[in-house]
Amino acid sequence: MPVFDHLGITVDDVPHAIARFDPILQALGFERSDAENSASWWREGETEFIVMPAREPGTGPHVHGRVGWQHLAFAVDSRAEVERLHRIALDAGWTAVRDPKEYPRFTDRYYASFLEDVDGIRIEFMHNPPRDVG
Repeated sequence: MPVFDHLGITVDDVPHAIARFDPILQALGFERSDAENSASWWREGETEFIVMPAREPGTGPHVHGRVGWQHLAFAVDSRAEVERLHRIALDAGWTAVRDPKEYPRFTDRYYASFLEDVDGIRIEFMHNPPRDVG
């Protein structure tokens, strides 16, 4: 059972957020459920992800590095999957912050990309396999 039951984020425009998140989450095997003013994605054994409208429209975008949201990292099974999801996100309207590359300052195996949307929401696709024990 995951420790976190759900993750909810507020956005200025729910339909646009759906258009940005849906291709990524569908590619990761999540199913979407729409409500009157929100959408959520779920996958068995995973934390539910929800987008909902901001209580005060027009108060965004979030500025990376300020108090609040930092980024959401999606762990994937390969470098090729990092690259595939990065392309899907670009096609869905995300802006590349950092293209896929190695991050040896984290570990010598860390490979990731970072993207951001118009609401200042930042995501990461990362692959960090366990160190070979041998």
